[in-house]
Amino acid sequence: MPNPLRPFKRLVPTLPPVGNIERLRIFCGALVGIFVTGLLMKMAIGETAASPLLIAPMGASAVLLFAVPSSPLAQPWSIIGGNMTAAFIGITCALWIDDILIAAALAVALSIGAMLPLRCLHPPAGAVALTAVLGGPAVKAAGYGFALWPVGINSLLMLATALAFNNLTGRRYPHLAPLPAANPHGTTDPLPMQRVGFTAADLEAALARRGEVVDVGTDHLDTLLHEAEMQAYHRRFGEIRCADIMSRDVANVAPEASLHEAWTMLCQHHIKALPVVAEDRNVVGIITQTDFMENAAWGPHGELHFGLGRRLRHAMRPRQSLKRTVAEAMSTPVRTADPETPIARLVPMMADAGLHHLPIVDEQGKLAGIVTQSDLIAALYHGNLSERLSQAETAAA
Repeated sequence: MPNPLRPFKRLVPTLPPVGNIERLRIFCGALVGIFVTGLLMKMAIGETAASPLLIAPMGASAVLLFAVPSSPLAQPWSIIGGNMTAAFIGITCALWIDDILIAAALAVALSIGAMLPLRCLHPPAGAVALTAVLGGPAVKAAGYGFALWPVGINSLLMLATALAFNNLTGRRYPHLAPLPAANPHGTTDPLPMQRVGFTAADLEAALARRGEVVDVGTDHLDTLLHEAEMQAYHRRFGEIRCADIMSRDVANVAPEASLHEAWTMLCQHHIKALPVVAEDRNVVGIITQTDFMENAAWGPHGELHFGLGRRLRHAMRPRQSLKRTVAEAMSTPVRTADPETPIARLVPMMADAGLHHLPIVDEQGKLAGIVTQSDLIAALYHGNLSERLSQAETAAA
């Protein structure tokens, strides 16, 4: 027998799952936000004041500020600009339009119309506009001062509480748009991961075609889509781990070794980087060809030597050897991965962050191997080829 309630299940929104800890965090945030705002208002105006301690729309603002702090509708300019704009419009309608129903409808509609171009859309502001019209003689007597007190003060106090609570509980607030990632090579080319798949311009074009209000910031949506893309990579290549592709017999050098010794090892092994390993086998840095270039100077005839400052110091202290140690030139701290890391996670680091070599360390931080860009390319090629062969065999069957 068909379930008669089945058609109504489609009316239930498909919200992402929320863990119990997050539910508790939201509950405590709303509790603290409303209580602190009301308490500070009470301390400021006293218990017998005619002005209300809290206005009802603050409850709706609390839902946004503590439940979905990354939403564009919950950002600082949204709550301050939205609430005060709506209060100003609502008071204007209340003072100039005698019919309450017409004044209420116009106040809400005009508030929404003003918040959209001002980029401060805040749903509780619609209730602020309605409160300004339906608030009665007390609100009318306050006039435009109602936009400052209690609307503006309530909004500022709620915002200050949200700033403190969200950041103390591990939620970044406000949700600032990230700065564009700089190309590590200093060129104008987009980063490698931005040359394939969708781009931010593609996302903006798709949103522009829809022409709808989306309750997700474009930068946040871009991050989520890229994380989903990485999850797809992980699903396809997740079986391949760093332990499967890494070199285990790794040439390495001690921090106290001379640069000449390190350079000789690079040339002998035809490699471009050496992990720097302490006596306990812990990785303390990495020295690459780039480090050698940055710590040396070129002479007028193309010869390679130490810089002028180094030679002057050596002249003042002739007993000190001119040779520099690896510890002086190595890059540190060094990014590492563990043997069980799926290779899909290495793609952004090597494609965009400019890493060419990634030491692999065990649970104690000791050197276990190294993965290079060549290793990663070979693994991804093999994985993609195997997937296509499997698909071809399935199609043929």
